[in-house]
Amino acid sequence: MKIPLKRLDTSLPAPRPAHEDDAGLDLYAAEDANLEPGERAVVPTGIAVAIPPGHAGWVTPRSGLAAERGVTVLNAPGLIDPGYRGEVKVILVNLGTETVRIRRGDRIAQLVVTPVAAVEWVHVADLDDSDRGAGGFGSTGP
Repeated sequence: MKIPLKRLDTSLPAPRPAHEDDAGLDLYAAEDANLEPGERAVVPTGIAVAIPPGHAGWVTPRSGLAAERGVTVLNAPGLIDPGYRGEVKVILVNLGTETVRIRRGDRIAQLVVTPVAAVEWVHVADLDDSDRGAGGFGSTGP
């Protein structure tokens, strides 16, 4: 799939996978950020994209950053709609116990592009039965 990419900061790499078969494309910090424990920051990536109609861009955490430093994407996954043309920014939060310094050029998140079905609601009086039924949070056990 070819997706138009506008590099707002040409000194940063374009989004790319770490390995050939990876689903996520690494996003890079365009600015430094210091995150105290519990603090969040909106970090620009230096890119804008044109996600094709019928698709969505999902900004997801990097597992290594989360496991090693306690930093994740606050609204994970963040959603990039097909009509959005502004700079991609990532809301990071420090869930750890120590200050984390994000440096310009660090890999901070991943972008995954997936197809999205168009939804047309069909109003009904009742829904079909299922094995789960209306069982919600914790209904299948811990």
